[in-house]
Amino acid sequence: MKGYDTIKIENLQVFANHGVFPEETALGQKFVLSLKLYTDTRRAGKSDELAASIDYGDVCLQATKFMQEHTYRLIEAAAENLAEMLLTKYELLAGVTVELKKPWAPIGLPVDYAAVEITRFWHRAYMAVGSNMGDKKAYLDGAVKLFKESPLCRNLRCSSYMATEPYGVTDQDEFLNACFTVETLMSPEELLDFAHEAENAAGRVRTRHWGPRTLDVDIIFYDDEVISGDNLTVPHPDMQNRDFVLGPLSEIAPGKVHPVLGKTVKQLLAELSE
Repeated sequence: MKGYDTIKIENLQVFANHGVFPEETALGQKFVLSLKLYTDTRRAGKSDELAASIDYGDVCLQATKFMQEHTYRLIEAAAENLAEMLLTKYELLAGVTVELKKPWAPIGLPVDYAAVEITRFWHRAYMAVGSNMGDKKAYLDGAVKLFKESPLCRNLRCSSYMATEPYGVTDQDEFLNACFTVETLMSPEELLDFAHEAENAAGRVRTRHWGPRTLDVDIIFYDDEVISGDNLTVPHPDMQNRDFVLGPLSEIAPGKVHPVLGKTVKQLLAELSE
């Protein structure tokens, strides 16, 4: 992938128990695994120190162990879960391509193998949280803690908490707002579902649009992606008009460029202030 170096592991043979048919999981069969590890090898190349790189020997051992200790019906599931294990285990790993071949696939026709290949990366998400009911700080603390403790998230950095006037519907208590940035393995849709889980954990009830709420969790940016769907729009369509988003976001990501507007968060905040 652009911007990353790669470490390649080709055709690692593993005997494991994956398959739809009972005899496949009972008797086991051969699988052939190839990996591309996306990372930055420059520091290792300059220092000649193993600690500065990813130990591909250990990767082989851990991948073999994982394949043998777990059983999946589909090679899609085996590849997906293997990729997740590798990405969460090796801190220097930015992404991975997993190709899993099944040479003894029960197809009943002459074929070399059936295979699946997936590529998964850590993604950078920018989130906004807000509350104007009950113990506002506790609700924000709880949301940040939930993301920080998720195995699918890492390197979370949060802004300070800011008290702001209500937006849209003004006849309600003031808000406490913050933004945080986090690396995640979740897709945008999965991240949205997780945000809703955080809101539900805080007992949020949606009674009226822009009304009081125990917790609001929004996706502001997801990498530089532009998404327009029935349930999700990224970047957040109204973020450029919200000082309670731009203020805390400018603390942690002032140079982040809006992929549609072409302006940094700092520029957007300055324009809104004017």
